[in-house]
Amino acid sequence: MHGKSLSKEYINDLYKKIEPLKNSIEEKLKIIYNLFPKKVVFSTSFNIEDQLISHFILKHKIPIKIFTLDTGRFFEETYKVWEDTNNFYETSIIAFFPNHNNIEKFLSCHGPNSFYNKKENRKKCCYLRKVEPLKKALKGNCVWITGLRSEHSIERSNLNELEWDDVHHLIKYHPLYHWKLKSIEKIIKKHRIPYNSLYDKGYPSIGCAPCTRSIKYGDNYRSGRWWWENNSKKECGLHTRKNDV
Repeated sequence: MHGKSLSKEYINDLYKKIEPLKNSIEEKLKIIYNLFPKKVVFSTSFNIEDQLISHFILKHKIPIKIFTLDTGRFFEETYKVWEDTNNFYETSIIAFFPNHNNIEKFLSCHGPNSFYNKKENRKKCCYLRKVEPLKKALKGNCVWITGLRSEHSIERSNLNELEWDDVHHLIKYHPLYHWKLKSIEKIIKKHRIPYNSLYDKGYPSIGCAPCTRSIKYGDNYRSGRWWWENNSKKECGLHTRKNDV
């Protein structure tokens, strides 16, 4: 089923299998894993949604591979929640890193903070630090699980919980897509799941340290990302569709 030939009908049939389970995320994940054993991966950036998905996977011992894209510019707090998660669940989250030769060349040419000056530099930095490593992380897999939710942005409100990724040629599954933030916070608190302490300081969406700042109550969820850019679309390129390229 891995390839361009995967039909909409197949994805619709798969959705019909998991949709009746409603909020039983662990059961949905089990069904998907059993259909694609050893070919399902989850990408975490250690945001609150990702921590809940990791909880469902690790608590129920579903053998889905969990990885993160370590850009080299994470907040100290992000590294702490990474370590706390490993310790809490007695696991080891896999890390994928940027190609050091490409990063060296980019920094030597443009400097360490050139993304503040030109949008093209920001996009290139995101590409080198996130998009390229993602390709390596997804290679050979059939399903990519993410923490995207419809509340995040206008662009993300037009997705489907289960969809075909025409850039990476695999199924993309967003298990918390229809969930509300309060429901996520409730379970995080109930099970004492480790989460990023920056979340309590006004960082609902946490990326690289130089590119993320806190927001005020009522602000757009992703307005703290790349705040110096005037456009409303706040994406790094990980979730780009073919028509957007």
